[in-house]
Amino acid sequence: MGIEQEKTVRAAFRSITGVGSQRLRQLIACFGSAVKAWEASTSKYLQLPNQEKWIKEVLKARQSIDPQRIGETLLKQGILIITPNEPEYPCLLAELSDAPPLLYYRGQLRGNMEGLAIVGSRKATAYGKAVAKMLARDAASKGIVIASGLARGIDTAAHQGTLEAEGITWAFLGCGLDRIYPQENKRLAEEILIKGALISEFAPGSPPIAAHFPARNRLISGCSQGVVVVEAAERSGALITVDFALEQGREVFAVPGPIFSEVSRGTHHLIRQGAKIVEGIEDICNELPAWSNYAGQITLFKGALPQGVESSDAVESVSEHETILRRLCDVPLHIDQITMNSALSVSAISLALLELQLAGKVTQLPGQHYVLARER
Repeated sequence: MGIEQEKTVRAAFRSITGVGSQRLRQLIACFGSAVKAWEASTSKYLQLPNQEKWIKEVLKARQSIDPQRIGETLLKQGILIITPNEPEYPCLLAELSDAPPLLYYRGQLRGNMEGLAIVGSRKATAYGKAVAKMLARDAASKGIVIASGLARGIDTAAHQGTLEAEGITWAFLGCGLDRIYPQENKRLAEEILIKGALISEFAPGSPPIAAHFPARNRLISGCSQGVVVVEAAERSGALITVDFALEQGREVFAVPGPIFSEVSRGTHHLIRQGAKIVEGIEDICNELPAWSNYAGQITLFKGALPQGVESSDAVESVSEHETILRRLCDVPLHIDQITMNSALSVSAISLALLELQLAGKVTQLPGQHYVLARER
């Protein structure tokens, strides 16, 4: 039995309705391999304990599915298969007892590399995106793989920060690799493929339904030494990733945020529960012995301002509205800080801020402090 045959037969099983990673593992355990399970007689299947509807689906599907044709279709789609016993399979993920018996991927995998997961809210603020980009950029520049989920908001920023550092990032999808979700990240996905990979345990054709994303989150934490939550609401999907991380024995980190922001509530809850506070990449490296030699370079609140929070000298000659929006993020700024060296009068700034509030782009806080309105 060749490894390629075993891989295509595993893919054939995964194409059957009702056969997920857990049930495929059961079949491999019962018969010794996917090939033996595919070739086993009906009587052998009927001897299996706890007969369920999905067993009948397998027996029926074997009559119409050709594993070789599935392999050829995957090849045409540029989709590769990897199994836990191969060196390219992510090493930390392979160590888990519930490691997927196969992963679909596009791009390049280097299984000996350890990842750092950066996740958070889809409705991210400018502050959160800036932090996610910075952490990803700093980690990637040290040779650390950044794992995330290609979702809007924090995930997107984490992938982008990695690419800015010309690093490697793995994007885990909650659907088949024959589609990109969300669609607006198609170009980002193509850029990831240059050095990194798109990964899924779902067969091509699988839609991005809600039930798939917890399984996707399990892989993000599973391939990583630690999970960093940048922003999260109280019931954010990022907190599901944290639950998996704790079960898998991974370190959990959280970035503190402004107390005015709804997407700070989840991260602040994690901090109260014992998550490590992150102000820069060295905070993460110092907690992970294997990465201790990476520590000690950049912190969030020392040196350059996060991307999206411009110094007064960096603001170009643009419209009043654009000048203000460039200065604001999710960290409250006093009106005096906004007007400082802006070449605009206080009255002009005040009028522009009022117009931006009416347009729903800026929120005023007590004491003449302003922030960007949260994305919805």
